[in-house]
Amino acid sequence: AATPFAVFRRNYRTRDPQKRKRKMSSEATSLLQNIDARTAFEGSNVEASRQYHDGKSSDKGEDWHQSEGGFLKPIIFGGLDGILTSFAIVAGAAGGGLDPTVVLVLGFSNIFADALSMGVGEFLSSKATNEWILSERRREEWEMENYPEGEIREMIDIYVAKGMSKEDATLVITTMSKYKDFFVDVMMQQELELQVPEEDHVQESMREGLIMFLSFATFGAMPLLGYVVIPATFPDLGEELLFKAACIVTGCVLFLLGSVKSKFAASHWFWSGLETLLLGGACATVAFTIGFYINNLLGDEVEGVA
Repeated sequence: AATPFAVFRRNYRTRDPQKRKRKMSSEATSLLQNIDARTAFEGSNVEASRQYHDGKSSDKGEDWHQSEGGFLKPIIFGGLDGILTSFAIVAGAAGGGLDPTVVLVLGFSNIFADALSMGVGEFLSSKATNEWILSERRREEWEMENYPEGEIREMIDIYVAKGMSKEDATLVITTMSKYKDFFVDVMMQQELELQVPEEDHVQESMREGLIMFLSFATFGAMPLLGYVVIPATFPDLGEELLFKAACIVTGCVLFLLGSVKSKFAASHWFWSGLETLLLGGACATVAFTIGFYINNLLGDEVEGVA
């Protein structure tokens, strides 16, 4: 059987320069077809971007934006809020010298209560926003039915303000106004700066709420795991190691969340992770400091009364 190295030599060290050139060109084209639009943009690869859009069917749409970017907010926001809330409790309890049992009771009860609250809040707020947008669309649709000249004139003025000439704006808007539903959606975007939700927006809001709940609860429980795992695995270790373990776990998860966030933003994964880690560390420092000083203040008052 031929080894991979032998195959490589047979393919690329052929004596026919034209054959080698055609083969390399074919493989380069195949490689470009496997590059998505964002990779092409980040690498300033115009040819790869052209290959991606030429090979994408017109009815498929930008699936990457819908499937990944749509749930970015509840995943990242829920995860960061959950882990920072949990670690703030741990840091404040450590600064206040509370018993690990108290930390676990306060931590888990607070995390899952907050996760449920955040999930329900995300669902209700998203649903209310979509319903308000749809009510605005109905108003724009009614105005288009009863006074199309005014709506068309408003849209022409908007396009002229964006830099189009009066003639081009009139031609574009007049053409689009022939397609009523399409034109109303364009008005919603250009005039009111609102994105019309899909027909299944209620189910979408439910999914966002569920993702917010799961993300908050999952990441929020991580700083507390050390308080469960370490005593069960290493019962002879001191309690001071519990807070250190929570710091390490929280730092790693914060950096990971920040790095994942960079996949959807124009920033390097390392700097995005470091930014999230530093901001989360600042929040934890504030919680630890407040717990430490309040514990000392209450301790001094108790001693004074005694």
